[in-house]
Amino acid sequence: MGQSIGTLFRGNLNSLGGGTSITADEIARNINLTGYTAIITGSSSGLGKESARVLAKRGAQVVLAARSIEGLNEVKALITAETPTANVEVMHLDLTELKSVRKFAEDFKQKNLPLNILMNNAGVFAKKFTPTAEGIEAMWATHVVGHYYLTMLLLDKIKETAAQSGIEGRIMFTGSEAHRVTYKGGINFDALLDPSLYTAYQAYGQSKIGDILLARMIGQQLKSEGVNVVANSGHPGAVKTPLGRNFFEKGTTEVGYQVSKPFIKSPEQGAANLVYVAISPDLKGVSGKYFSDFKEISPSKYGSDDELGQKVMKYCEDFVASRMSA
Repeated sequence: MGQSIGTLFRGNLNSLGGGTSITADEIARNINLTGYTAIITGSSSGLGKESARVLAKRGAQVVLAARSIEGLNEVKALITAETPTANVEVMHLDLTELKSVRKFAEDFKQKNLPLNILMNNAGVFAKKFTPTAEGIEAMWATHVVGHYYLTMLLLDKIKETAAQSGIEGRIMFTGSEAHRVTYKGGINFDALLDPSLYTAYQAYGQSKIGDILLARMIGQQLKSEGVNVVANSGHPGAVKTPLGRNFFEKGTTEVGYQVSKPFIKSPEQGAANLVYVAISPDLKGVSGKYFSDFKEISPSKYGSDDELGQKVMKYCEDFVASRMSA
């Protein structure tokens, strides 16, 4: 994927503002992604939109995936206006509906495209308990179960592409330092079904533990298989996006304290670490790790608990099986 990030910045990311002020454009500026195909969920706005713009600008064929086709078409128009040669496709995806996830994967496979990069980025924040049509809390359904199912459906395609091209496949989950504020025990599976147990910030936090653990467990599995594919997670920071505005609407909170940096990032800055995890040659062979501001960091004790990670994987597997066999 080109020169290492360390080489680009002469070994010193502080030269561009200590990490927090670096933009996704700067991370990708000398990386040629011609011939790559990337799927980015939640790309109708915010971090997904910016990640898509940058990857397309660097030559990748980008599949925009979200619920709003209108929003995706607007993003496509913005990208192609900036980069007329950009190769961008729009596909509907509702991560809260497993049938939508399956249809998306089937439709993508019918295109006979390679798949080098999967950015599991879509995010929501619900101040009140919001059940999906399939009966579980919406943030967990979107961030964890939906992305788990999408990844499982596309994993063979990613492995196949990596084997045929010799290019390392990348799977990125958007985590968050908000995972450090959660329910007792890390994940309260009962709260996924019971509104009386719901607390918005803890529910968001446990969904981000879920993302970090999915990247950890899938990443470890890929490494043990010896395939040329890795999975990692990344924290974007506190970002000025629709989700971020909703998250901080009530003002300063414990979660706000946990996730805030010295300043709130722009989407261009927030997407930088996600793009770094998705494309940086610095991370070749690195799998199952968690990154913030271009550095591997340790998640909470729950975010590094392999036993809890296995429970999350089993929960997702069983939930998908129960709903998709009905």
